[in-house]
Amino acid sequence: MPSSGGRSIMVDEWSPPSPGPAGNGALGDRILTLDGITKRFPGVVALDNVSFDLRPGEVHVLVGENGAGKSTLVKILSGIYQPDAGEIRLDDRPVTLASPHAAQVMGISTVHQELNLIPHLDAARNIYLGREPLRGALGIIDWPAVYAGASAQLAALGMTFDPRTRVRRLGVAMQQMTEIAKALVAQARVLILDEPTAAITAEESEQIFRITDHLKRQGAAIVFISHHLEDATRIGDRVTVFRDGRNVATLPMADTSPRELIRLMVGRELTQQFPKTTVEPGAVALKVSGLTRRGVLHDVSFEVRRGELLGIAGLVGAGRTEIARAIFGIDPIDGGTIEIKGRPVVIRDPASAIKRGIALLPEDRKQQGLVLPLSVGDNIAMAAPGRLPSPPGLVPPSRRRRAAERFIAALRIKTPGASQRVINLSGGNQQKVVLAKWLLTEADIFFFDEPTRGIDVGAKVEVYRLMNDLLVRGAAIVMISSELPEVLGMSDRILVMRGGRIVAELDGPGATQEQVMTHAAGGGEAA
Repeated sequence: MPSSGGRSIMVDEWSPPSPGPAGNGALGDRILTLDGITKRFPGVVALDNVSFDLRPGEVHVLVGENGAGKSTLVKILSGIYQPDAGEIRLDDRPVTLASPHAAQVMGISTVHQELNLIPHLDAARNIYLGREPLRGALGIIDWPAVYAGASAQLAALGMTFDPRTRVRRLGVAMQQMTEIAKALVAQARVLILDEPTAAITAEESEQIFRITDHLKRQGAAIVFISHHLEDATRIGDRVTVFRDGRNVATLPMADTSPRELIRLMVGRELTQQFPKTTVEPGAVALKVSGLTRRGVLHDVSFEVRRGELLGIAGLVGAGRTEIARAIFGIDPIDGGTIEIKGRPVVIRDPASAIKRGIALLPEDRKQQGLVLPLSVGDNIAMAAPGRLPSPPGLVPPSRRRRAAERFIAALRIKTPGASQRVINLSGGNQQKVVLAKWLLTEADIFFFDEPTRGIDVGAKVEVYRLMNDLLVRGAAIVMISSELPEVLGMSDRILVMRGGRIVAELDGPGATQEQVMTHAAGGGEAA
């Protein structure tokens, strides 16, 4: 990595500066500076001459569309990627972040969106992994000190769960707290939080905000990446906007607005956040009666018509995703009936659901919707090999490529080509690949589970327009979402769930957030 100030300091040469007064919360000198950072991948420039700085005692928010360069910047700061050009300075000294270990030694810790924990170990062992206190001449791990220290760190974060709990048994929010506790043990001076509120409840987000504010007062420098602009404007001191691999603006958060941030992110005005198309509903496409799964779903009944978007809202654990999984044949049911186009059907597995024209875009696209190491073309062809005429058991690459290129063009998927691996695409473009996969099956009943989770505002609008196109073609859509503005803005009707039951049905255009939350939290009468 080039340096304008001489040779970069490596990890084995690093010594932290003498600590200054803690907890003053003032924005002081730059702790971290990036000058002219460039990073290229085959066919794309991910970062183009980017400059960025971070000060102790501030929250610096990064926003931008998927593929704008935020994740690449985070991976460079975390030591995962090396820049092709430019300089990184820590406390005004050029440094080389040659690995994640090097970054951590220099005081930079990252809580990635995909959490970096070992599920079968307990929270305490994850918190102290690689930093275990030792005792005795033989250097034996001091386990009582590990658990006492983990308890103290979690208590400092306001957490009360037992540090002996295995990580796999913790919810997403508690896992994030475990990651933050790891950073505290490492005495991180720079903490990077990548989409910390994307998959947690509003109450859990409040806890993240309180902890972030506490760390800021202690003098930590925090990079906060989020697609939730209301979170960004609430917590940030400064904001840097990325677009097409460049940082187009750095502004005091107090001097900007969500609308201005959106304009800078997409390079144009988004006049309509939820571009809902109203379609005259047709015949009933799907009817569910008395759907029951013991302990999960209780006597669930509803119907959705062709050309209609039915929204399903509710708090975490209400049973929303479980409805989609049961109808799609992933989870067995104990009772109830399913009718498709007026005819009773039995769906025992996803293959039979696909044959009956049902598609499920899952909540977790990376784990359940895609095979990340495979190409765009392979992923698109995966659910419908029968739609690509070929000898039994064999779909020639040329046919997969032609089918993929058709959807790449139609859905405007940003990729160098059908052979690009899906893991290299942005979140919004990955979601389009999942949709293309199901469009190839010629499905006409779609379940969209958290369709815009983790994607930016511009990509969200594109997903909404694709949903509108499906409705105009006569498809029926069931949309499950934790984003209430999304549910209200796109739904023709809204079902509210609580405790595995449908407790209310509301008219989409006339419903309010207060009405939905009242029913979801148990303050309204059951339907």
